[in-house]
Amino acid sequence: MSARPRLLLTHVPDARASYYGAEALAGLTRLGDVILHESPLPLADKDLVRAAQGCALIVADRNTAFPASVLAALPETVAVLRCAVDIRNIDVDAASTQGILVTQASRSWIASVAELTIGLILDAARGISSANVAYKAGRNATAAMGIQLEGRTAGLVGFGPLGRRVAELCRAFGMQVLVADPYVTVSEPGLTQVALDDLLARSDFVVLLAVATAETENLIGAAALSQMKPTAFLINVARGNLVDEAALVRALDGRRIAGAALDVGRAPDQMPSPTLTFRPDVVATPHTGGLTRPAIEGQALETVRQAAEVIEGRVPAGAMNADHARRLAGLRSPPRSDLA
Repeated sequence: MSARPRLLLTHVPDARASYYGAEALAGLTRLGDVILHESPLPLADKDLVRAAQGCALIVADRNTAFPASVLAALPETVAVLRCAVDIRNIDVDAASTQGILVTQASRSWIASVAELTIGLILDAARGISSANVAYKAGRNATAAMGIQLEGRTAGLVGFGPLGRRVAELCRAFGMQVLVADPYVTVSEPGLTQVALDDLLARSDFVVLLAVATAETENLIGAAALSQMKPTAFLINVARGNLVDEAALVRALDGRRIAGAALDVGRAPDQMPSPTLTFRPDVVATPHTGGLTRPAIEGQALETVRQAAEVIEGRVPAGAMNADHARRLAGLRSPPRSDLA
């Protein structure tokens, strides 16, 4: 192995600028020879294998898939470093079979996503976007009656680190907070843990914060939507996989719920779907929950630190399959003084 390993950064140019950044890229460049992906289209299959040939490390974006067939064709790759928490685009079992380390970044985006969550709740409650759109279109905005958050109930579906921060912000607005999560015990004062059915029936804002798994696929479907109040709003900042979008469209058409506010969906790159974004009863943002500089740089710089550890032959924080990373011991270089 050469003293300067080759590293592939899979982000397309626009994503590299917005979701990785110059500081992190400079950090990678200090560690090795960085191969950049310059096409506007994500790397896939044979193109990904070709680009990654000879690369010891790959820093992976969310749109680049690493199935078993790709991983098997990368004999020199020691590690795939995912620049996010979500590693569903990487076949970790297949990577383990090949002896390739897989890592994930931590949740530097919690504050950013939590703040957007409150913004979406406020927009749904007060019609901010619809009034602004009307004015920009040259129409007089309708002065509609809004919903005051104080005294209303937010139902949080999922209570990980993001859920805890959203709960704090909701409480700061004087909201009642219900939590449904079968895998945690809620002990924080001012919060009430309930079953999902109870949360759906009682909440004015049902806020989806759970991770996307086989268990949560279409968690909010026709049955769940039928349990919500006709005056309630569905807020999704987690993943589009949690919602049966056809059922949501039917619920909105039938005025079974008052509306929705979505930062994610089932369109490419987890964007909200066009069938929902164009509706006047839906507030939509293009998957921007974690798109603030502190959030993005936190994860990007973490991959730089992980790469430095891997180059030294060490298992970094965020490793998902350390026991299977057989190739790690073969990648070592002399200690560097400029990595502190």
